[in-house]
Amino acid sequence: MQKLLAYPLTILYFICFGLTLVIFHPIQWFCFNVFGYKAHKISVDWLQFFIMRSLNVLGTRFTFVNPYAIEEGVPLIIVANHQSMYDIPPLIWYMRKHHVKFISKKELGKGIPSVSYNLRHGGSVLIDRKDALGSIKAIEDFAQRIDQNKWAAVIFPEGTRSRDGKPKPFKTKGLLTMLKNMPNALVVPVTINNSWKTLRYGKFPMGIGAHIKFRVHQPINPKDYEYLTDLVEITEKLVKSNIQNED
Repeated sequence: MQKLLAYPLTILYFICFGLTLVIFHPIQWFCFNVFGYKAHKISVDWLQFFIMRSLNVLGTRFTFVNPYAIEEGVPLIIVANHQSMYDIPPLIWYMRKHHVKFISKKELGKGIPSVSYNLRHGGSVLIDRKDALGSIKAIEDFAQRIDQNKWAAVIFPEGTRSRDGKPKPFKTKGLLTMLKNMPNALVVPVTINNSWKTLRYGKFPMGIGAHIKFRVHQPINPKDYEYLTDLVEITEKLVKSNIQNED
């Protein structure tokens, strides 16, 4: 019965989601080209808000728990597990004061209204997964830019999303590259639960009634660790130990 109900709700969601992307694309263009970065960032933040409201059509709820007063103006490396594309809007919206940016595959840099424009112009980085050396250089440049601007960079070390909520091993090279090139950054571990349920049936119909939960953990200062590999190991354990494999 639930899956049957998901069909009409998914159609309604796609209409709302598509309209949101189409409406915000020219808004982003105007903000970026007329007023610059600050106005463009505000438009991107509100884009995420309305994407989340579109998901409410599916009965999706969001809980974002962040008990820590993370200082603004400090570069951050947000390390999270990855369950779906819907991990992204809440991270941008709820941590918007930190200017959240992403490492994305280059294929997302074109063809998607609003999303592709933001990835190209909003401060994120697009990498070619087939070019390992080029990707590392791009991540180095990205990390240095994030550090200088005192923004926040999100990295999903699993490399790809988990389709059933069960975490995949962390691929540490990208995270280590970020750490080495962001000497002033704090590491902020984040655990994400239940966003995989939005795609439990695949792309159509979408899953309904998911309660997507985010938990921000105690920020970690890399300067407290002699070896960055130890920091990565602790961060991975912290993120994964809070994943709830509930169906």
